[in-house]
Amino acid sequence: MAEPSRSKPRKAPTKKRAAKATPVATPVAELLDLPATGADRMSALPERAEQLSGGLDTSVFTNAWADYWAKLLNSPARQAALVQQVMELANDTLAFAQRAAEQAISPHEGAAVADQRYADPAWAQYPFNLLARAHQNFTAYAHEATRDVPGLDAKNRALVDFSLRLMGDATSPANNLATNPQLLAQTIAENGANLQRGWQHLLEDMDRQQKGLPAAGTEQFVVGEHVACTPGQVVYRNALIELIQYSPTTPKVHRAPVLIVPAWIMKYYVLDLSAKNSLVRWLVAQGHTVFCVSWKNPTPEDRDLGMDDYVKLGLEGALDAVGSIVPGTPVQAVGYCIGGTLLAIGAAALAARGDQRIGSLSLFAAQTDFSEPGELSLFISPGQLAMLDAQMYRQGVLESSQMGGAFQLLRPQELIFQPAVNAYLKGQRDGMVDLMAWNADGTRMPWKMHSEYLHRLYLHNELANHRFPVAGKTVTLNDVRAPAFVVGTETDHVAPWKSVYKADRLLGSDSITFLLTSGGHNAGIVSGPVHPKRHHRVRERKAGEPQLTPGEWMATMEKQPGSWWPVWERWLAARGGPMVKPPKMGSATYPVVCAAPGTYVLQR
Repeated sequence: MAEPSRSKPRKAPTKKRAAKATPVATPVAELLDLPATGADRMSALPERAEQLSGGLDTSVFTNAWADYWAKLLNSPARQAALVQQVMELANDTLAFAQRAAEQAISPHEGAAVADQRYADPAWAQYPFNLLARAHQNFTAYAHEATRDVPGLDAKNRALVDFSLRLMGDATSPANNLATNPQLLAQTIAENGANLQRGWQHLLEDMDRQQKGLPAAGTEQFVVGEHVACTPGQVVYRNALIELIQYSPTTPKVHRAPVLIVPAWIMKYYVLDLSAKNSLVRWLVAQGHTVFCVSWKNPTPEDRDLGMDDYVKLGLEGALDAVGSIVPGTPVQAVGYCIGGTLLAIGAAALAARGDQRIGSLSLFAAQTDFSEPGELSLFISPGQLAMLDAQMYRQGVLESSQMGGAFQLLRPQELIFQPAVNAYLKGQRDGMVDLMAWNADGTRMPWKMHSEYLHRLYLHNELANHRFPVAGKTVTLNDVRAPAFVVGTETDHVAPWKSVYKADRLLGSDSITFLLTSGGHNAGIVSGPVHPKRHHRVRERKAGEPQLTPGEWMATMEKQPGSWWPVWERWLAARGGPMVKPPKMGSATYPVVCAAPGTYVLQR
């Protein structure tokens, strides 16, 4: 796709010829800043539309609502049921209003749905209890309105439901100073000091955003000092990765090394946070030789890096270095999120060539089948990807802030509205923790790779359908014979566990262990070796044994208390070989480059 051309500015017409002058552009074209005519204007349309909509393809929502209304209008029975529910909820609100005007009463009393935002006793006072009750009834109706509409496309239903949920969160009286009794009481008690602090917070956040600085509080977690500080050395660097070898802390180690391939959508050190929840540090302490890939933060000059480059320079480059430093033994390879998807792709490509360097495969919250990718699929459509392609092609990369918006919209109350209320109305900063600081340390995505990833995997599901090419040759996950350990998280909105579970039917491994842990995409994985609030379920299936559906699996697996880390480490240790003297740091072919955490992780 070529850069959209622009017409050269014309000289202003003289007074004599002004009446006959042709305008440079129509009013609409001026608004969009489009070229004057023809194909140039058409090629620029996706780019301009993206700028006006903030990167969101609004047409998919428009079409979804049109489909919803068309199907609903053709279903008198469903209309009647919804009208009946409206009447019931309206009557409930009116009856509650009469009681609320006479006595203090919680908006939860007698409600079909109890919104925990209104649990505080302050919400029992009129008129706040009435506002809360009316909002609860609205959200209950909004959820019901999209159910059981005959003929409604499933994705359109999800889009309409998402729109209504977003509207419900945005209109909650808990998010407004004038309609939130807790905020009003605090403001009176502090004589408005909370609002003064909130105003300062807003100004600070706007200034940080303008200067491209991370969120306030992240300075408490300096990379290499407070996080990403497990001792080690960078033993290999190429145009895409630095490979870190961590220093041993035990007199002997398992012979088979562990190679971690993290996601490149964020910095690698999500797996090397503070000492108490660093997976890397804990693995080293259990007697494993650990290597970890640290991805370069791409710039516009890296726009043409594609998935083949990530396989060749990323995975295979790391395997070459690990094989030189710890020769003669297969690697226990670990992939997280998109890094796990890449690991599965690379393992299939290596297996097809008869390359046996991967001795076991561990996939954390990583999808290999994208037919049911969860709520993130709401932002994946041909129109959305065309708009995103225009944006990425123009910039060469996709900025982390542009990706973050979609993730925030999936959990708006938790990630948008509540933090805003706390910071700007309560005047208090939420305590920064290492995981939050890491989340603010974003990376960019090169145009070619991200476009291939979204089109080939999310949109067309080529990997699961045996059509994904690596270096021009199609790969199939059934070629992978190494034992696999697959981890899903119960509340994952990025890689839903039922989607992650599909690896069980795609991999050709001699044995596949699937573990489901409590928590979400990040917090569920970064659990620490001891976690009182975590639980997990686990089952090993050997080749030839019957496969269970996700529902059957969940129904038959007993919940176990505690972190999943020790379960997985025992699995690694059983395949790690005998205990031997730790290898040297680097090798003659791969000498030490610099101390960990290296330089790529520090790139902004």
